[in-house]
Amino acid sequence: MNIILIGPPGVGKGTQAKNIIKRYQVPHISTGEILRENIKKQTKLGIHAKTFMDMGKLVPDYDVLGMVSRRLADDDCFHGFVFDGFPRTIPQADGLSKLLSNTDKRLDRVIVLKASDEIIIKRLSSRRSCNNCGRIYNLLFNSPKNDNKCDVCGEELTQREDDKPETIKKRLDIYRLQTEPLINYYEKLDLTVFINGESDINNISEEIFQILDEID
Repeated sequence: MNIILIGPPGVGKGTQAKNIIKRYQVPHISTGEILRENIKKQTKLGIHAKTFMDMGKLVPDYDVLGMVSRRLADDDCFHGFVFDGFPRTIPQADGLSKLLSNTDKRLDRVIVLKASDEIIIKRLSSRRSCNNCGRIYNLLFNSPKNDNKCDVCGEELTQREDDKPETIKKRLDIYRLQTEPLINYYEKLDLTVFINGESDINNISEEIFQILDEID
């Protein structure tokens, strides 16, 4: 089962990816999480990527495709995967198509989650992160027990630069310009399914499960 989740930042792709992997036992591949791990460890890739992410821009395709190629070679991807946040551009989609073709794999579904800019900005600007242990909270529906303190390690929570309203708007503009064309790209391949990302999280999951259960 090889799945792609597409949608604007903050629409809930990561949450739904986690629910999918729990049910179907396939790995969740999030280029965003991999990049943030590199940033935390101050790797060469992480330092380079951060300059783009802080400006609300996409990390160059060449870097991302190289990282994805290495990840797909891991043993846990043998029976499938769920991509969250990749591909984000037509060149990345073309690159992924070549990677899959070279390993005799194919995409089964592209799930498109949709939500308004207003909802996205409200969700993301309410997100807080722990720089120490990496746990992420949301003040709307997953707030910490103690005000602005991590429940796990007690460290102060911070708002990531790319979760500030002015940066979110830039990210949405980039999404519309560079990522939304992917929807048409995959529609032509008859792979897309559209889901209302503003619905209840559990309802969204059930709708996705019904779609994925039909895959041969």
